[in-house]
Amino acid sequence: MSYSVSIQKEDFDLSFEVARLRKGDARVGAVCSFVGTVRSHAGHEAVTSLELEHYPGMTEKSIEKMMSLASARFDIWGARVVHRVGLLSLEDQIVLVAVSSAHRGESFKACEFLMDYLKTQAPFWKRESTSEGSHWVDARVSDDQALEKWGIQSLNAS
Repeated sequence: MSYSVSIQKEDFDLSFEVARLRKGDARVGAVCSFVGTVRSHAGHEAVTSLELEHYPGMTEKSIEKMMSLASARFDIWGARVVHRVGLLSLEDQIVLVAVSSAHRGESFKACEFLMDYLKTQAPFWKRESTSEGSHWVDARVSDDQALEKWGIQSLNAS
């Protein structure tokens, strides 16, 4: 399986990244992608910006490990994760997960598996700014439950 991870401040181009994932692999019959963006509300608070931090080197290795697990679980040919860090504004792209396979079902499952992992286990820290001030974002129980459906215990669970 071919997989790659980029942690970057710069925005990404979905078409370019999908083309990069598919290039030179005529076995690919399906690509599933997910793009997460900065939304205007978190709960009842209006969000004005989002800042993401990570631990360089550790973050990439953690995501690569999960991609290896995805490869063992699903019949996929490749995966690409691009995750942005730094200060992001409303509507900015945050994350891309793209997965290629022979058929759509495996791509959909692997894409969801990787995104569930990223939301709960990847070493990123998020600070939301709102009209009330800024605060670090805690792990959500619903994200932990999403990971559990894959048989993986969240490190955030108590």
